[in-house]
Amino acid sequence: MLDTVVRGGWVVDGTGADRRRADLGIVDGRIVALGDVDDEAAHTIDADGRVVAPGFIDVHTHLDAQPFWDGTLSPSPLHGVTSVVGGNCGFSIAPLSDDPADGEYLMRMLARVEGMPLEALQEGVPWNWRTTAEYLDAIEPHLAVNAGYKVGHSALRRVVMHEECTGREATPDELAAMCDLLRSGLAAGALGFSSSWSRTHNDADGHMVPSRYAHRDELIELCRVVGEFPGTGIEFLPMAGQHEDWAVELMTDMSLAAGGRQLNWNVLTVTARNLDDARHRMRSGPYAAERGARVVALTVPVTFGLRMSFATGFILDALPGWEEAMLLPREAKKRLLADPEQRRRLEQQAQQDSPFRGLAKWETQVIFDTFAPENDGYSGRTVGDVAAELDKEPFDALVDIALADDLLTSFGREDPFQSREDWEARIGVWRDEHVVVGASDAGAHLDMFGTFNFTTRLIEGAVREHGLIDLEEAVHLLTAKQADLYGLVDRGRITEGAHADLVVFDEHSIGSDPLSLRADLPGGAARLYAGSTGISDVLCAGVPVVSGGDFTDARPGRVLRSGTDTR
Repeated sequence: MLDTVVRGGWVVDGTGADRRRADLGIVDGRIVALGDVDDEAAHTIDADGRVVAPGFIDVHTHLDAQPFWDGTLSPSPLHGVTSVVGGNCGFSIAPLSDDPADGEYLMRMLARVEGMPLEALQEGVPWNWRTTAEYLDAIEPHLAVNAGYKVGHSALRRVVMHEECTGREATPDELAAMCDLLRSGLAAGALGFSSSWSRTHNDADGHMVPSRYAHRDELIELCRVVGEFPGTGIEFLPMAGQHEDWAVELMTDMSLAAGGRQLNWNVLTVTARNLDDARHRMRSGPYAAERGARVVALTVPVTFGLRMSFATGFILDALPGWEEAMLLPREAKKRLLADPEQRRRLEQQAQQDSPFRGLAKWETQVIFDTFAPENDGYSGRTVGDVAAELDKEPFDALVDIALADDLLTSFGREDPFQSREDWEARIGVWRDEHVVVGASDAGAHLDMFGTFNFTTRLIEGAVREHGLIDLEEAVHLLTAKQADLYGLVDRGRITEGAHADLVVFDEHSIGSDPLSLRADLPGGAARLYAGSTGISDVLCAGVPVVSGGDFTDARPGRVLRSGTDTR
């Protein structure tokens, strides 16, 4: 007697091989039969005419806190995701110390740098663990899908160095203590170590996040600890907007220090316009391979449609001369923006040459959300259009609108670079052996962008709309390739004995709903959200977590632990 049988679907198994019509029999969370399955089952899913694929894998998320208030990890499973990896960018919420100030610092840092509402972190997360082992045990009962976590460098520094984690290098004793904490976390099953030198990563006090104060030698020593544990890896952000030779050499040395374990760096965005630059940044892969290391670029298959605001200032603080202004309390920030001289200074500095200069093309920015009655009618229009109507310069028009909205106005670019030429450029990059599709950032920047739907949008854009790759290749890019990056055992492919993590969908209608704001976070804050089209069923360990396109109450997910679930 089978627990579940999935009948009559077209099996796209994740390997890239041609589809075949087959039934799947499931017992105790594993696929035990594949082909013509006549056995009776307690539960039957009719997949006739639909595709049955391995559950999609998202290897770069910030879903570290959300499971405590939303174990479904919504909306990711609605887009076919059955396994996620968190603890990225050096930001984990374990370990903690006995000093409440350290936990408070991590909360405020996440609120600032990853766009997680502070109220949600305060009200929705218990913060009652100390070790990584205790955190993993605390999170597991909540999970509808599988989740693995790395140990973040900034958390290690804060726990060991406390308030001195920003501002100086670690002493030898402090580095030894960090190594011991990392070793303990990896022994408990953490998937690896993460760190960041990204210039966009600043804490709530305006300082660089702790990992940015680390000397090169500190990174190398922590990576040596990773090499002590099988099935682990490294994630790292070099300085955003840069990929100079020193960064390529550093990432190679970090991988070598860990015994040649994979290091994935984030994030490679690809358009037809920047393809030459993207390929230049990809040189880290072959450079590392020639030296016995493994360095892999994570690329998001869609571009980030950023929604920025002067209230948070995130990303805007990367403009030359803007950091101090964007970190001011809101009332002080409003006074500064209302001052004509300060406004002119910011505008002039924004136009200076920098990797973020494109943000300052104010006339091209789209206004998304407004709140004041006098701003009615501006949503959905470009700043340039509204500025012409108001007879103002674009920057002045945008700032005046924001001031009327208490700085809450959201603006940016929605779905840029979606032409056939852009998709062709991306596909060539996806096929590179040193590139893996991922980098969704699900769980972070909740009101800024929504790339948690990259799985459905990849199939919708590259397969359905433009016909540039076949479905079998698309599924491979979303399943086996990610599983192999992290060494996930018996996941990412449909074969007898594999975990029954599955997604069932209509290949002719799979896609994403439009993004919209949903105020459902603890404390009442809003986030960007989108359901999917065409996905009927998602199974984790053989148990439906999505049925008929809606979430069930089942929680069959597990924590993915290194050495047990990875190799």
